Amino acid sequence: MNGYFQLVTEGYETGIRIFAPTDGGDPVSYDDVKEYLDERSVSFAPAVLNDAISEPDGGYVTLNESMSYPERESYRLTISRDRMEASVFFYAPSEGAELMTPKEFIEDLAYRNIVFGIDSDAIMQFFGNREYCKEIIVAKGRKAREGCDAKIELMFKADLHATPTMREDGSVDYFNLNIINNVKKGDKLAILIPEDPGDPGQNIYGEVLRPHPVKTTKIKPGKNTVLSEDELELTADIDGHVTIKEGKVTVSNVISFENVDVSTGNINYDGSVEVKGNVATGFSIKAGANIVVKGVVEGANLRAGADIILEKGVNGMAKGEIIAGGNIVAKFIENARVSAKGSVTSECIMHSNVAAGTEINVSGKRGFIAGGKCTATDKIKAKILGSDMGANTIIEVGADPRIKIRLKELQKAVSESSKKLDNIKPTIESVTKRLRMGQKLSPEQTRQAQQLMTMNKVLTSQLEKNTTEMQELQQKLADSKEAYVVVEDTAYPGTTVQIGDQMTTLKTEAQYCRFELRDGHVKTGPI
Repeated sequence: MNGYFQLVTEGYETGIRIFAPTDGGDPVSYDDVKEYLDERSVSFAPAVLNDAISEPDGGYVTLNESMSYPERESYRLTISRDRMEASVFFYAPSEGAELMTPKEFIEDLAYRNIVFGIDSDAIMQFFGNREYCKEIIVAKGRKAREGCDAKIELMFKADLHATPTMREDGSVDYFNLNIINNVKKGDKLAILIPEDPGDPGQNIYGEVLRPHPVKTTKIKPGKNTVLSEDELELTADIDGHVTIKEGKVTVSNVISFENVDVSTGNINYDGSVEVKGNVATGFSIKAGANIVVKGVVEGANLRAGADIILEKGVNGMAKGEIIAGGNIVAKFIENARVSAKGSVTSECIMHSNVAAGTEINVSGKRGFIAGGKCTATDKIKAKILGSDMGANTIIEVGADPRIKIRLKELQKAVSESSKKLDNIKPTIESVTKRLRMGQKLSPEQTRQAQQLMTMNKVLTSQLEKNTTEMQELQQKLADSKEAYVVVEDTAYPGTTVQIGDQMTTLKTEAQYCRFELRDGHVKTGPI
């Protein structure tokens, strides 16, 4: 039991009796006694009081020669800052003074509007066995249980990166890249875990504490997939390759050709296309999923919704164009226009215009970029940039300037849609109110109301779509601040390196370095 104190009022003097703690309890605190006396305007000599409290066995000390009124049993109430907990510190009554009753104390809590989480057991335990000068929690709120957003668990690896492996002889293996997700009919592709809204809480004053709002989502089935009746599970409807295309999980099959030339004509296929030989000049392949060419691509056009793998490379002859919705991997890229939403990986790039939505990696024995222009959002990594022959080579990383232009367009569109919605909202609310009250509208009013309803639906849809795209572009701009260029051997004079809207043209060789944006300028540093 903690030590405690008791005010004594007898005769013509006021004193205080100190009781020592028992069984390892805490001794009386000078600050607790001082606070009690100050609140009751009882004068005392601090040194005398402190000496009495310091006595290990307790004792009695006279505070002053004037008598104070008897003090009944009382307490000090403490409320936590978050209003989630109330604790009391009971004081003993003066000798012979009244004790507080449990009913009186509980009514006092109600008077102070403390109505939730009352700990009746703790209260009755005190009144059954009084322990003074001890903090007792008498009410505790219930925290809100936060929920979580709905989420989709994919049963396949959606973000496949084409990562060639280095052979012992120093050459690069561009064949075993493991970037195709093969599935069988009936295979589970995605599972929806519904949102959990959480549970509200309450503080000790009975105020409701609501959890943060959560987001809902749905599985978007694409071609050759089956969504269960409860919309919680997606399975494959055919054997094939699973990808995410335009936000939808899609399974596509594969068609194979020996060569693409006069014997086949141009190829346009929803699934994946595999060419065991070459793709001749002037022909084109358009695939909804992947394109894999085991031979050489000459001056041809290739466009894939997902990845493009060119095991022997491409010589565009200043005619060919390669466009991928995913990654591009090629043994070499020469005199070609190449564009990928994902990464571009090659052993060498010569006199080509190459653009990657994420990064460009040029590695292997040669690992050089010479001539032309290479652009990537995140990074470009190569052994050699430019050449000692002075090939005009431009290296760019960072956000595409077109993103900023598009972002301004979206911001303007969002603002205009919001204003239009604000203008028609009062009219729609007025019409809705009249209809609920049973009032009839004239044919002209009905026609105008329908027009407004249609406009409201179209504007709301446009606003949601533009807002989503705007948020995605803002994230891309934020990510581009960390763009950089890595040179694992030599960057030759005449090479231009641009990061964001800042650029530098090398006047001397730079070796084993990293180009990055610091203090608003393109600077070199260690890898």
